[in-house]
Amino acid sequence: MRSRLRAADLLPLASIGMRSRPLRAALSTLGIAIGVAAIVGVLGITRSSQADLIVRIDDLGTDLLTVANGSRIGGDEAQLPPSSATGVARTDGVRKVTATAGVPQLRVFRTDLVPAYRGGGVEVRATEPTLLDTLDGHLAAGVFLNDATARYPVAVLGHDAATALGVAQVGAGTRIWLGGHWFTVAGILRPFELAPEIDRAALIGLPAAAAYFGFDGHPTRLYVRAETTRTAAVAGRLARAANPAEPNAVTVSRPSDALASRLLVADSVTSLLLGLGAVALLVGGVGVANVMVVSVLERRTEIGLRRALGAARRHVTAQFMTESLLLSVLGGLTGVLLGAAVTHAVAAYRGWQPLVPLAAVAGGFAATLLVGVVAGVYPAVRAARLDPTDALRTA
Repeated sequence: MRSRLRAADLLPLASIGMRSRPLRAALSTLGIAIGVAAIVGVLGITRSSQADLIVRIDDLGTDLLTVANGSRIGGDEAQLPPSSATGVARTDGVRKVTATAGVPQLRVFRTDLVPAYRGGGVEVRATEPTLLDTLDGHLAAGVFLNDATARYPVAVLGHDAATALGVAQVGAGTRIWLGGHWFTVAGILRPFELAPEIDRAALIGLPAAAAYFGFDGHPTRLYVRAETTRTAAVAGRLARAANPAEPNAVTVSRPSDALASRLLVADSVTSLLLGLGAVALLVGGVGVANVMVVSVLERRTEIGLRRALGAARRHVTAQFMTESLLLSVLGGLTGVLLGAAVTHAVAAYRGWQPLVPLAAVAGGFAATLLVGVVAGVYPAVRAARLDPTDALRTA
């Protein structure tokens, strides 16, 4: 009569080794758990970070362009014409434009008692009152410049500049020592992620810069809002619109590209970390195979007795292949849970929306099953080839 092994009996039979030596089983699955956790965690954290970055790019907008003075062929710095903002504003597809200019060699302090040779780390930038609207910025306190205050010694501080100067509140007596003159602080700005140079600056009006510091009317940077669907086309026309005489000496950029480039950097780092996770998974598979080989050697008597009582080689093979798969699946399940937990912890710390890709979970389990099959083939075949007589004789 041909012997049979019921499917209902296979699982209890295959788990005998795990139940008899639980610590060894747990340690053997540790490598697989670490590998799968690395795969799930890396993909989950990367996907959560990228989703947050995409949301930020959408919120900040990809339609912001900057036009700045560049360098001539000889290497000397070029200047934007005083009429550059007007030329850009007339360009088809441009919605808003604001001219700004850095005012060099000016020191900004909270008091006039600080020696002039000490730098405060705060830049001075002259601007039109439309800057806040063009950049879609917000005030943390006070008000921004307007057509009236832009003519007087009134300043608005960027976020970093206010922090450096120790200005946290805006009141009637809040003022700063700027370029040898007292300027009243009218407002403090919230951070501009796409315009960090504004965060570091004390902003004054273009008329005030001309009256107090001899500003010559040449802007150094224009902020431009274009129609979103035509941003690329508008960017290609801005250099000539800003400086028709020397378009090659004009630098046009899109600040949101710097954020978008982080997505590419994250992808390259993810590939490296996934490779490390795959190595850990491979090491875990070697550990499972080693445990299975030892298990076969320890259970020679059991295998010989089962073969003598009529168990076929395929039954022994199925038993040890199933045990190998159980060890791998246990490690894979632990790894998935650990990777998901790490993803949620990092996302909560960073303020991201946690995302665990289904592809990462499915890929982790698929890799686990593959490792289980590969790790169990040799021990299972070796166990099936044991001669019952030799196995019982060496017991």
